[in-house]
Amino acid sequence: MKLKKGDTVLITSGKDRGRTAKILKSLIKERRILVEGMNLKKKHIKPKKEGEKGQVISVAMPLDASNVKFLCPKCGKATRLGYKLEKDRKYRICKKCQSEV
Repeated sequence: MKLKKGDTVLITSGKDRGRTAKILKSLIKERRILVEGMNLKKKHIKPKKEGEKGQVISVAMPLDASNVKFLCPKCGKATRLGYKLEKDRKYRICKKCQSEV
């Protein structure tokens, strides 16, 4: 998976379509990513102690990696990522402007 923690992405499908956010966590084996403040679900929490009230909180849930596009910091466009190989290193490039990410 070419997306990593800290990358800025544009969400292309779902209820948050068109929004941009940062990746908090990348779940490589499941091909899912956790995006900051997106794909929020309500979670009901039971009271732990007597006299305490239960509550409902919003929790960010992982998105499938195919539902987002990388935002290039150089050209500012939503694009795919590619790899460039040199003798001693491998790095990611923007497919639109060919700049190193």
